[in-house]
Amino acid sequence: MTAEIKSNDLANTDHKNNGNVVHNPWRDLRQFTDARIGLGRAGISLPTSEMLAFQLSHAQARDAVSFPLDINEMKAKLTAITKANARVLHLHSQAVDRVTYLQRPDLGRKLNENSRQLLLNFVAEQQQSTQEKYDLAIVVVDGLSSLAVQKNAAPFITELLSQLSVNKPLTLAPITLVEQGRVAIGDDIGELLNAQIVMVLIGERPGLSSPDSLGLYLTWEPKTGLNDSLRNCISNIRPAGLTYIDAASRAAYLLNEAKTLKLTGVNLKDRTQDDVIEHQQSSRHFLNAE
Repeated sequence: MTAEIKSNDLANTDHKNNGNVVHNPWRDLRQFTDARIGLGRAGISLPTSEMLAFQLSHAQARDAVSFPLDINEMKAKLTAITKANARVLHLHSQAVDRVTYLQRPDLGRKLNENSRQLLLNFVAEQQQSTQEKYDLAIVVVDGLSSLAVQKNAAPFITELLSQLSVNKPLTLAPITLVEQGRVAIGDDIGELLNAQIVMVLIGERPGLSSPDSLGLYLTWEPKTGLNDSLRNCISNIRPAGLTYIDAASRAAYLLNEAKTLKLTGVNLKDRTQDDVIEHQQSSRHFLNAE
């Protein structure tokens, strides 16, 4: 009889504990990453707080895709950055709205006729011959996360231009601001502006821990129809990811190497981290420490 009572008491205790949150010791690692690790459990399910946090991140990622780019604010920020080259050209892809942009990626890679004509008129106004080239054309595109562009594009460009000014200054084309664009739209723009290198800053596909990630793509001698293998990419530019200073340093390195080698893409390697890798390889592994 006594044994049965004890058994029932244990069962009741286990049942009550099912509603308590059991913490996971891996949770301490979350101070180093935004990844969802060490979530713990409540019974056989996730704790309510973790489930609500997941739903919030999912909603933020969805909102980032549909978040409209504030064109006037962005033009003001970009104009303030490039005082010597104050004009910012507002362009649009052939995707007329967000729904079309998401359903027809091909239309996001091409300029509409009005934007194409605007660039042609600008070049004619500048009275540039086809032999004259800008060193660099910076193209800011909303992409799949306008939020990323709104928050990160201007601070990154400011840092990049600051680092580039240390060396021989580059001849910059007017910054172009593109709505409903994909990466390849930079090829059209770079070709029309007669730029030697085009740099596309674009909002990356939002993740559950990074709805505001900015991507950078470099292309040597842009022209319509180039393959993605001819580009170099720097990803996750944001304060919680790759900082503006580090991203600008990598971009400046790739720009200098591209001008030296006259190419971008798979044959241009980012070696800015080589010294870090070599140092790590030369140091003793912690598992081998005495």
